[in-house]
Amino acid sequence: MSFGENVVLKDANFFVEQGETAVIMGRSGAGKSVSLKLLLGFLEPDAGRIIVAGDDVTGRSEEQFSAIRRRVTMVFQSGALFDSLTVAENVAFPLLSRGDHADPEKTDARVRELLGMLEVTEFADRLPADLSTGTKRAVAIARALAENPEAILYDEPTTMVDPLMATHISALIVKLKETVRKTSIIVTHDTHLAKKLADRVIFLHESRVAFFGTWAELENSNDPFLRNFLAEDELIPALDLTA
Repeated sequence: MSFGENVVLKDANFFVEQGETAVIMGRSGAGKSVSLKLLLGFLEPDAGRIIVAGDDVTGRSEEQFSAIRRRVTMVFQSGALFDSLTVAENVAFPLLSRGDHADPEKTDARVRELLGMLEVTEFADRLPADLSTGTKRAVAIARALAENPEAILYDEPTTMVDPLMATHISALIVKLKETVRKTSIIVTHDTHLAKKLADRVIFLHESRVAFFGTWAELENSNDPFLRNFLAEDELIPALDLTA
């Protein structure tokens, strides 16, 4: 995937098994968020293939990707909530926009369930403008879960929120991993969150997948770049590159 002469991804191969949580890491501009957008058809790759549940979805139409996005939902970094709708209405939106017109009572029950699960019930009647960034993220996660998707993609869920809310969002995602066992792909700079969640780690560097494996394998890697990246958060000792 390139933007003009800027090659963002090249020979970037990885997979995520059903029920796994994969974490995509790397420096800013490494192609992490671009990877998520490619998976959901918001961008089209210059070459290569994207496989979802055994089907090659590369080059599908927007209408076809709309169906895929009911099975694989995304929590955007901005939250992407509808400004004119309340929190409850935002969470209900995917259900109310379905072609089969979900039963209102079932919809209300599902919304209450999700708001409770994400611990944002008290904000049900508020508009997004009245919410903190972290609360918007929690509401966005609730909305992503509304149609019971098979997989969820998270784009930097703990970025640009205060440390207390970042801890809260992290705890919510860990809770979802333990309770609903959705296939998940999480783009994050937060190495502590990654260590808690990752069944597999995809580390992007210089347009390629520099590492693909478990967190334990990542910590045991002797690759100087990977070790020094993790050492910035004091998760493992850095390598002395001057020796």
